[in-house]
Amino acid sequence: MAEKVVVTCALTGAQQGKEANPNLPEQPDEIVTQGLEAWSAGAAVLHIHARDTSGRPTADVDVFRTIVAGLRDAGCDAILNLTTGGAVAGLPLEERIRVVSELRPEIASFSVGSGSLLGRWDDQERAWVRDRFVPLFGSHAELETVARTFLDHGVKPELEVYHAGMLNNIAALADRGVLAQPLLVNFVMGIPGEVTEASVKNLVFLTDALPPGANWLVSAIGARNHFRMLGAVVAMGGHVRVGLEDNVYVGPGRFARSNGEMVEKAVHILGELGYTPATPQEARETLATRRTA
Repeated sequence: MAEKVVVTCALTGAQQGKEANPNLPEQPDEIVTQGLEAWSAGAAVLHIHARDTSGRPTADVDVFRTIVAGLRDAGCDAILNLTTGGAVAGLPLEERIRVVSELRPEIASFSVGSGSLLGRWDDQERAWVRDRFVPLFGSHAELETVARTFLDHGVKPELEVYHAGMLNNIAALADRGVLAQPLLVNFVMGIPGEVTEASVKNLVFLTDALPPGANWLVSAIGARNHFRMLGAVVAMGGHVRVGLEDNVYVGPGRFARSNGEMVEKAVHILGELGYTPATPQEARETLATRRTA
């Protein structure tokens, strides 16, 4: 029997838009349509950001509510993972966290660090590109307050880890008893700057620091990393994330037509390696979540 792997599809994100790939969904109807395609292709989890009418990232709970309703009304039973991210777009934390208390999704993202210095040196331009600091949390006390918000509302946090130091924060929060077990950790790898490079060696180091029983997945950012890391991830016992938030190409120089196409490629690779995508219900059992909406 093929081993089961939970496939997450990250539909749109908070950084690039249609200028990066015209097929990237921005408005609720586009996000719902592509979410349904990704679910039909084998994604058990849909990671959702929202955009305003101009395509800019928004934390407006009503926009999230519209997307959730559109998916559920169409019969989609995928686990919905709503973002509390958007710091890179300058959205205030107090606005981003409202989806946890007001919508109570099964999962919501939770970046467990102080922030990251992003950017890279461009030899041709002789300048730093996208050079900025993205602030996340100002103190451990603030991290704990947000963790308790998740716990009090029965929402499973997907703990976003950009470098090894964030694992110390997870351990501290777990010691305080504010993280529900088993943990769910997403290693974000490959973004230029203070983010771990996407390599198998680095992934081994990171996963070795996880407590027993933790579930984990990898967001391998960029066309070079996105599908190449997949085999190593599942061989090491991890789960899979693909989608236009993380990479706009489905092959060398070829834009993905949709998130559904990204999931289809991932499922094909998994099949060749002897794995099969978990259903949403199987994913709930694995990740220890419960459907709330």
